[in-house]
Amino acid sequence: MTSEPVNPTEEALYEFKHGMGVFTQKMPEIAGPYNDFAKACFKEGQITQKGKQLIALGISLYAQDEYCIIYHLKGCIDNGASETEIMEAVGVTGAFGGGAALSQGVTLVQEALDDLLR
Repeated sequence: MTSEPVNPTEEALYEFKHGMGVFTQKMPEIAGPYNDFAKACFKEGQITQKGKQLIALGISLYAQDEYCIIYHLKGCIDNGASETEIMEAVGVTGAFGGGAALSQGVTLVQEALDDLLR
């Protein structure tokens, strides 16, 4: 990603990272332990980082959290997930979350994939 966002997906990633940076500065006693915990959760273990990002993408879709959807979609891509693997994760989430979860997968995920892969 360049220093200046070039599309809506990169803009959302920038806004999230900027917001977390500000929050971390203002509330280090909360953000520090949270960031350490999240880092430990996403560390490679019996489940690969790609697998963990696919799980996080599914949870983000289910929770309807657009910033997390984009953030973990980027994590999926950065960890080598294919479009097919990502779409399978969208499908599994839709099986549990119904139309609301699937709607984010067939709109936001597709748009963000186009922004991040092209």
